[in-house]
Amino acid sequence: MADGIIAVLLERLVSTVYEYVDGEMKHVLNVAKEIDDFAAKLKGIQAVLEDAEQRQVKDASVRIWLDKLNDISYKMVDVLDEWNTDILKQQVEHQEREGEKVAPKKKMKKKVAFSVSPSCFCFRKAREVTFRHEIGSMIKDLNDKLSVIDEQRRNTLVFQLNQNGIQQVPKRQETSHYVDMSTVFGRENEKDVLITKLLSDGREDRRGILTIPILGMGGMGKTTLTQLAYNDANVQTYFDKRIWVCVSHPFDEIKIAKAISSDNPPSSNDQLSHVLDSMSTSIKGKRFLIVLDDVWTHDPEKWELLRIPLIQSGAKGSRILVTTRQHDVVDKMEATRDVINLEELSEKYCLSIFDHFSGRQVDEFEDISKEMVEKCKGLPLAAKALGSLMRNKRTRRAWLDVLNSKVWDREEVEQKVFQPLLLSYYDLAPTVKCCLLYCASFPKDYEFQRDCLINHWMAQDYLNSVGNKDKGELGHEFFDNLVARSFFQDLKKNSVTGKVTGCKMHDIVHDFVQSLTKNECLIIDTASVGNEIEVLGEKVRHLTLKLKHGEPLPPSNAYYNYKNLRTLTIKFSFLRYGTSNPMMIDSNLLLQLKCLRTLNLSEIGISEVPKEIGDLIHLRHIDLSWNRGLKILPDSICELYNLYTLRLCYCRSLEKLPDNIWKLISLKHLYVRGCLELEYLPKGIRRLKKLKTIDECVVVCGDDEDRAALQVGDLRALNLHGSLTIRLNGNVEDERELEKAQLWHMKQLFYLGINFEHVQYKQTASTKEILNVLRPHENLESLDICYHSSTTCPNWMMSSHNLRFITLLGWTECKFLPPLGKLPYLEKLTIISLRRVEKLSGEFLGIDKAETSLASSFFPKLKQLVINCMPALVEWEVGVEGWTKEASEISIMPCLSSLEISLCPLLKTLPNFLCKTPLQDLIIKDCLRLFKRCKQGSGEEWPKISHIPNIKISPSWT
Repeated sequence: MADGIIAVLLERLVSTVYEYVDGEMKHVLNVAKEIDDFAAKLKGIQAVLEDAEQRQVKDASVRIWLDKLNDISYKMVDVLDEWNTDILKQQVEHQEREGEKVAPKKKMKKKVAFSVSPSCFCFRKAREVTFRHEIGSMIKDLNDKLSVIDEQRRNTLVFQLNQNGIQQVPKRQETSHYVDMSTVFGRENEKDVLITKLLSDGREDRRGILTIPILGMGGMGKTTLTQLAYNDANVQTYFDKRIWVCVSHPFDEIKIAKAISSDNPPSSNDQLSHVLDSMSTSIKGKRFLIVLDDVWTHDPEKWELLRIPLIQSGAKGSRILVTTRQHDVVDKMEATRDVINLEELSEKYCLSIFDHFSGRQVDEFEDISKEMVEKCKGLPLAAKALGSLMRNKRTRRAWLDVLNSKVWDREEVEQKVFQPLLLSYYDLAPTVKCCLLYCASFPKDYEFQRDCLINHWMAQDYLNSVGNKDKGELGHEFFDNLVARSFFQDLKKNSVTGKVTGCKMHDIVHDFVQSLTKNECLIIDTASVGNEIEVLGEKVRHLTLKLKHGEPLPPSNAYYNYKNLRTLTIKFSFLRYGTSNPMMIDSNLLLQLKCLRTLNLSEIGISEVPKEIGDLIHLRHIDLSWNRGLKILPDSICELYNLYTLRLCYCRSLEKLPDNIWKLISLKHLYVRGCLELEYLPKGIRRLKKLKTIDECVVVCGDDEDRAALQVGDLRALNLHGSLTIRLNGNVEDERELEKAQLWHMKQLFYLGINFEHVQYKQTASTKEILNVLRPHENLESLDICYHSSTTCPNWMMSSHNLRFITLLGWTECKFLPPLGKLPYLEKLTIISLRRVEKLSGEFLGIDKAETSLASSFFPKLKQLVINCMPALVEWEVGVEGWTKEASEISIMPCLSSLEISLCPLLKTLPNFLCKTPLQDLIIKDCLRLFKRCKQGSGEEWPKISHIPNIKISPSWT
């Protein structure tokens, strides 16, 4: 992990945040020179880190040297952080002195009128000078210690580290098409699918040749599956020529082309054009199968150099079969349509592999074998390695010893199982490695949420970058990078956009990253605290502590050796909601964790946060979600000037946020969804210039400027990104106050939700006036409007042409739906509880008489439609004269793939145009009339839906 930490540190040393050395600090102990020297030494050390990190596994002296380097790097990060914290504190104090407070303007003038005491000014200047000398002294001390480490690297022969910065990546074993069938178990279904793709006629892609990728993490059996298909008798007969090329890394076009043409090995004199000509000649007019095993590069130019002559020379029916562990490779090859994702092997077949390689007889140690195979989690390579380990172990005692040990720590197993993962790991950039290794601090089978994980990385400063690139954008790039390299599995995707929103990590990948963190990440229960501290002590940086429900925290003195913690997560081993004593957090515990950057106390039942939390100046991420008894936060939390993320989701008793929240000048993300007792957000929110996310913005309607609450007019001071839900409270007394509200300037806002459930009216007739002034930017893609009280939609809705997702909920007065069919990019529409709508007709589609004679398309991109709880809805018809299902130039919902209708008891008809849609899924629930009329074969509505492959119709929800 050292290379990643040092990469982060070097970025911080050169970032603009720390260019204050040009100011008053430059005279303190010559701090600018000290920092330059420190950075120069780090760059020299960085050149040998890759070699050192690989050697540390077997060389204790190198491991000790790396530990010292890590420790100094972390301490320098902390010193720079203290320096920056002081700068932020001065900014807050300056704002306070200038009178820029949350209080109303007429009261602020009185505050500004008071003079500042000269003695206070002198004291502040003296404190600043003392602090700068302390920082300068710490930097010099760390620089001196780094000099010792650098000198050891230069002069101690025992290291002999590679000075050239050349990464000695473990070499992948060369593969061939030969396979021992006796060692292969399972994959029959995948083999059949693959062979069908290879032999199918007329299956060329748009470029003229079919490329079939096999995708999966290292050790999943991609090469084995390819060998099975390659040696199949039908495949051998079908193709005129079969070529197997082990590609690996780097992607060498000349080597691959010569392998295809069966020429001699490449030499330095080979010209690419000559080699490609030779390759083209060798396959001219032949139907070929080329296997490119273990492709890493996703450079489209390299791929096209090979692909073009293959397309031009090969006969129809030729195939390219590619194995890869990277999604990017599949994308760049434009082969996503035919990709075969290789999933985990069933436990049954893993047991067969284990039995074969262990030599176990059928009934011998069967119970132990099954438990061992469970550890493999469907990874064939792990079952093979573990079986080989057990081959020479003859006694039950020996088998139990292995079962009860950390089996992946055994060298003979680790080398076989972790080797493929090391290849993927070394392919990552240093800071991406840090992000991957941080995942070891989460328990196995943990479900990562994309945005939350990125916030965790941000809190650890893994997302710092030179230049103005947004940290959040960088985090999304890193996340996608790890997904693309198959480090994550069980991907959860948005059903419409396809974007990965959540994932898990395979248990063996988790063991792998944990082995690389060298005990920096620790997950333990309270019973193990004492023992683990004695062994690991200050090495632990990220701790997850698991408690039994109702169990108190151990005494705080058990944590004195964990003073270097940067992450603390306290979790229950299992959740059990109900009455229990509230969890108490000892203030002494917090005071010991001075380096903490992430504090996760979610779902543990705390009712109070100690005021000492304000002393943890490095904190960047606090998660207090789902603590239902938590009513208030201490004012001291506003002293955390580095805080990026504050999560308070579903703290249902939370009554208010601190008025001084404006002091959190680094705050980027505030999550308060589900805080039902929270009646408003503090007015100071509008002063947080770096704030990009408020998941639910509780806004007060009213013209009382003396109130401390965020009001509708204050929305114009925010510049939020991503998504925003506005929950309005209070009385609308004057329409003029609404004119102050503006959302148009939020160009990075892609989702907007507006909830009127708790709004009352004195002057306005409905919520339409509020909606009209809350006009979002035209970039908006997703819109939810809940409990709207007007008969019509806001005046900007139908001109928001980029809308892709719309939800309408609880429109109390609406009788006719807006003409949503005119929106050109709408992909998903959800309509819930519009209780006065009786009919869906041409107005809904956006059809008028002038258009009926023209070729038109309505809802041209709509893929999903949900209609729920419409008790008055009776009819759904097209409403176009002359429209027939046999022939019409009018296209209605031509992309619709999913339709769900529920709780519409009076609805008796379905529109005729459904028979012309590509519907794949139809769900009808609790629609009594439709249930009778959609009876298979004989129902009056059946002809309209008979083409749909997946139909679920039930008379009720039960």
